[in-house]
Amino acid sequence: MVLALPERARKPLFFAAILGALTVVVLGILFAHETVGTAADVAIRESLQKLYSPWRQIALVIDYTAEPVGAVIMFTTLVLVFRKLGHHRAAFLVLAGPGLAIVITTGLKPLVGRDINNGFLAFPSGHTATATAVTLVAMLVVVERTKVHVAWVFVAATAAGLAMAWAQVLLNAHYPTDTLGGYATAFAAVPTAGWVIDRFMAWRSGSTRTADPTRSAAPAPLPPDADRTP
Repeated sequence: MVLALPERARKPLFFAAILGALTVVVLGILFAHETVGTAADVAIRESLQKLYSPWRQIALVIDYTAEPVGAVIMFTTLVLVFRKLGHHRAAFLVLAGPGLAIVITTGLKPLVGRDINNGFLAFPSGHTATATAVTLVAMLVVVERTKVHVAWVFVAATAAGLAMAWAQVLLNAHYPTDTLGGYATAFAAVPTAGWVIDRFMAWRSGSTRTADPTRSAAPAPLPPDADRTP
């Protein structure tokens, strides 16, 4: 069975998960119950919100991929593709990884209580977490099936995160630092979910062999003359 987390990607993803979790915790503490962005947030928002057509339409299209309907379409498509490729653990991971990221961002928003637009909870960005996490899973499949360098996992996931962050800030849905929190959440969530999937499947495989020992060993062949009578 193909692993959810390819062996050559495990160590960098382990460190990325730790760094991502620490980043979310630190930013959550810094921005707790804030109602305004940082100076950098304000400057970036002002520059992006000066953009009009066609940039706003492009931002809306990007945003749609992490909206409920768009996300269901995307997840369903990827699950079908991964199952077609025979990568069943990736089919689980593309649901579990982004799903865990969404649960974390949804749970943290009321805890952090960072406000934007008079009452909307902002930190961390669930849209950015979703885009980053889905791309991360897709690139892990590419790494597993090709010889592409592991660094491209981070490049592609970062590009997807930046695209969604750009859209969220342009649409005035988040501060830029909210999107950084969402990006970090994805890197904390996906490796964790992948590790759990691989551990569970290994345990399940071991339990199956223990329950039915005949599946793990073929019967010994008879000697050439065992069926002959003197």
